[in-house]
Amino acid sequence: MSEVKITAETRTEFGKGAARRLRRADKLPAVVYGHGTEPVHIALPHHDTLMALKTSNVLINLDIDGRSELVIPKAVQRDALRIGILEHVDLLIVKRGEKVTVEIPVHTEGDLAPGNNLLEHVLNTLPVEAEATHIPESVTVSVAGLDAGASVLAKDIPLPSGTTLAVEDDTVVLQVLAAQAEEAPAEAEGDEAAEA
Repeated sequence: MSEVKITAETRTEFGKGAARRLRRADKLPAVVYGHGTEPVHIALPHHDTLMALKTSNVLINLDIDGRSELVIPKAVQRDALRIGILEHVDLLIVKRGEKVTVEIPVHTEGDLAPGNNLLEHVLNTLPVEAEATHIPESVTVSVAGLDAGASVLAKDIPLPSGTTLAVEDDTVVLQVLAAQAEEAPAEAEGDEAAEA
């Protein structure tokens, strides 16, 4: 996983008015915390942060007033109406070699067995524990040939070296459902007539 370097400024103004002023200046309010330190309120460049967050669990090398901190995004608030606008970010301080618990996206490949089966993502992300500087971007699961009633458990998903599950082994991640057959209206009317 690559590191993204972002320069931040500490901020002393808080509240909605201060946050609006920051956003008008194309900056993003954020807070950095972890490892027993006092939370530090910062302002980030909006565009650089938005680009960095396109990668899930991105590792950010944050320069705060000349002091360097490694952080990962813990919570991201996005504008509900405007796409591509961030409202606030919580960043968690991590250390090299430290294990962290994160959620990584689950991707699928391959085609289900023939038939009108549906693939249900019970979990869209998989909770895992990994070293802070080696967090996998995602995991890919083959669903080739799976038929109705089949399921993929957390323990069935291949994980990169050094990554372990942070969820029970038998947790269902994906399952294949049989499509519900719709009864033709003409048959339904015929059945009602026969019953009468």
